[in-house]
Amino acid sequence: MARVLSGIQPTGDIHLGNYLGAVRGWVEDQHTQDAYFCVVDLHAITVPREPAELRAKTLELTLLLMAAGLDPEVCTLFVQSHVHQHSELSWILESVASIGELRRMTQFKDKAQDGEESARVGLFTYPVLMAADILLYDADRVPVGDDQRQHLELCRDLATRFNHRYGDTFVIPEAALPRVGARIMDLQRPTAKMSKSAESPQGTVLVLDEPAVIERKFKRAVTDTGSEVAFDPETKPGVANLLQVLAAATGRTPAEAAVGYEQYGPLKADTAEAVIELLRPVRERYTELASDPEAIRATLRMGAGKAEAVAAPTLDRARAAIGLLPRS
Repeated sequence: MARVLSGIQPTGDIHLGNYLGAVRGWVEDQHTQDAYFCVVDLHAITVPREPAELRAKTLELTLLLMAAGLDPEVCTLFVQSHVHQHSELSWILESVASIGELRRMTQFKDKAQDGEESARVGLFTYPVLMAADILLYDADRVPVGDDQRQHLELCRDLATRFNHRYGDTFVIPEAALPRVGARIMDLQRPTAKMSKSAESPQGTVLVLDEPAVIERKFKRAVTDTGSEVAFDPETKPGVANLLQVLAAATGRTPAEAAVGYEQYGPLKADTAEAVIELLRPVRERYTELASDPEAIRATLRMGAGKAEAVAAPTLDRARAAIGLLPRS
């Protein structure tokens, strides 16, 4: 059975793009593969965070992932910082990575908004920690969005380089992208990806939004000139985004979803309805789980134990390969 691993940061609120592009696929993967899913809180502290908010968001995200269908009895669901091997392997891999290849990471350039000199070192080495997250679990497949593909390529490069220098140690992972719904765009800015940031609240549909809020956001979604309903991301990005959402929510391709529409209004209404029904069971389950926060903490303790049982031997292999003295 192939092993799959992916992670998500406990920052902001989970939106429709996260759900369609990642989480829903994770729910399917857990039943067909050896699945590991991680709340990557160490990645979240590469930029300033309020400590209390980070702790709260970590629990909220765990709740939401379970509400979306991740079953801790079927998959391994855990918090990154609960498994110390992530930090240790990251340091070993930093000794293999070069400054030049990290400087080429486009996300660092994008996020170092106040200039590279004032950016945190953790933001610069973020891709190496991501590589450690993946390589610790001998992952065969890593579901990633388009914006993370460069980081996965670095992970593959580091693993290949390490294996070449120190002997066969790591599995070389492959990227896995969903067939449809991988890149959901902002409803108000359809040329920009839907984001967890608060920059465009009316353009971002949150998984826990009430139905009336979802309906209003789609009703006000920016479309394009003309009235033809066709899937053409280049010339009609607003309509294409609606069709992408409708297709992902109903199990069709965007071209199939466009059939029968002659005006934007019905398309917006039907897309809103499809999304509301898609998210309804998630919201209901979230409310149920939130009534017992201690059970969530117990779930995370169990997940950390399962994860460490796999991560520890991998770290020991890497330590031995690179020449570190055994602990006993």
